[in-house]
Amino acid sequence: MLRPAVALLTAAFSISILAAGQQPQSASDQNKPAQPGVVVVGPAQPPVDQPQFKPELKAVDLESRPKLSGKTRMQLIGLIDAEFVHVRKYLPLGAKDIAISPEGQVKPGDARLFQMAQTSGAAAKLGDKVQITNVIFHEKSITFEVNGGAKKKSKWYQHVQISGMGGSTAPMDDQGGATGAAITLQFNKHVPEMNAEELKKLISPVLDFSVKTAAEVYVETLPPKIREAIKKHEVLVGMNKDMVVMAMDRPRHKFREKDEQGKEYEEWLYGQAPHDVVFVRFIGDEVTQVKTAKVGGEITVKTQKEVDVKDGVATLASLKASDSPQDVATGPQAQQSAQRPTLKRPGESDDVSVRAPGATGTNDNNAPQQPEPQWGDKKKPDDDGPPASQAPQKPPQ
Repeated sequence: MLRPAVALLTAAFSISILAAGQQPQSASDQNKPAQPGVVVVGPAQPPVDQPQFKPELKAVDLESRPKLSGKTRMQLIGLIDAEFVHVRKYLPLGAKDIAISPEGQVKPGDARLFQMAQTSGAAAKLGDKVQITNVIFHEKSITFEVNGGAKKKSKWYQHVQISGMGGSTAPMDDQGGATGAAITLQFNKHVPEMNAEELKKLISPVLDFSVKTAAEVYVETLPPKIREAIKKHEVLVGMNKDMVVMAMDRPRHKFREKDEQGKEYEEWLYGQAPHDVVFVRFIGDEVTQVKTAKVGGEITVKTQKEVDVKDGVATLASLKASDSPQDVATGPQAQQSAQRPTLKRPGESDDVSVRAPGATGTNDNNAPQQPEPQWGDKKKPDDDGPPASQAPQKPPQ
């Protein structure tokens, strides 16, 4: 009687463990049939990745070629090794499982690479310039080590041991770890014959060999609307600080204040009078408000979120049909500033000695000032000439 009870308790305990801490399965694991007697819990929703950069050439396109010769291998190593390139993906520090499949897909995805970089540190961020420090050829793959690779390498002096009358000293221990990452280019059959240009196209989803700046490589990874805003030097609500620097450069002035609720924020100031002045407000690393004071006195304030940055991936925020992309300041003062130019500074009061036409008040002699008649107004009784009610009427026909 005890054996069935123990079996039931063991099965219940296994189900609870699987339900509480099962890791998301890969595509290959999901296709495998479940083992008998084991309850499989559905995997968590995978993170949303941005569209992958389309490779200029895929490994499957070269399968009909013969196997790579030793002479070609030495030529490729001499042309690729020690080359400086820009990265199109986050490269976590010490990562060695970054792979480009024969179909040109990069694994893991962008969200996973960003999380790994946040956990273990980043060997390179999007658009950073790195160096290929080693190229290793295998039977069905090629490994590219970046900035020293993913493994900790010991120096020659760490293997030296000195012995003498007082005994021996242990080799010096270097506490440093990996300084870079590794990227593997995979093939289905074997590494085929190719030239240096074709090899660069095969690893183009991760490494960019073109002569570009880091900003240009970073902008290419963003959605079209964000790219267009950066080219026009515009700031969208929801951008992070890196995007704002790409669009507007680094600010000359920064301020740290608190809003009405006592929440701290940082504000970057761009421009100077008599030109447009832009105030970009950050809460943390996210833009929450963009205020533009134009030369004519019109003030534009944007608070509706336009960009959503999650796990290092920038996407466009969903806007409701009733939401407006920008809220323009309204009211009598905004209308007056838009209709009539002024030289007054914000908050400066009117000068009583100078009045606009039609305004009431007193002059320097403390005499009441009458409003000047406007063109087309009817004359009043105290004006020169007969009043409007006593004006001669045209006789009837």
